Amino acid sequence: MSEQTSQADSKRTERDEQTVERGFWRKLGAVAARIPFADEAVSAYYAARDADTPTRVKGVLVGALAYFVIPTDLVPDFIAGLGFTDDAAVLLLAVQTVSGHIKPAHRDKAREALEKLRQ
Repeated sequence: MSEQTSQADSKRTERDEQTVERGFWRKLGAVAARIPFADEAVSAYYAARDADTPTRVKGVLVGALAYFVIPTDLVPDFIAGLGFTDDAAVLLLAVQTVSGHIKPAHRDKAREALEKLRQ
């Protein structure tokens, strides 16, 4: 990989991280009861924030989480029955790709966070 490509990837990951930090919990709070993949999203969030997670893995997870957060995507979220299918597909593919890096501690934190969010 060229240095120029690596720098572009770093900038994209940085933008995605900012997007996720600004909107992840707000969006999740608004839709957690309607999406069956909330546990995977939150587990991915905690894995992406873990200092022990490799940079490449963080990039994959942050990119998928940013896609979830951004309101304009392939299938608009407000479309009943279909709105979150593209978000789910992107996120679940990312999680499956790097699943070995999502630790039980990330999943435990996700369960705790979702329990609090749903109260």
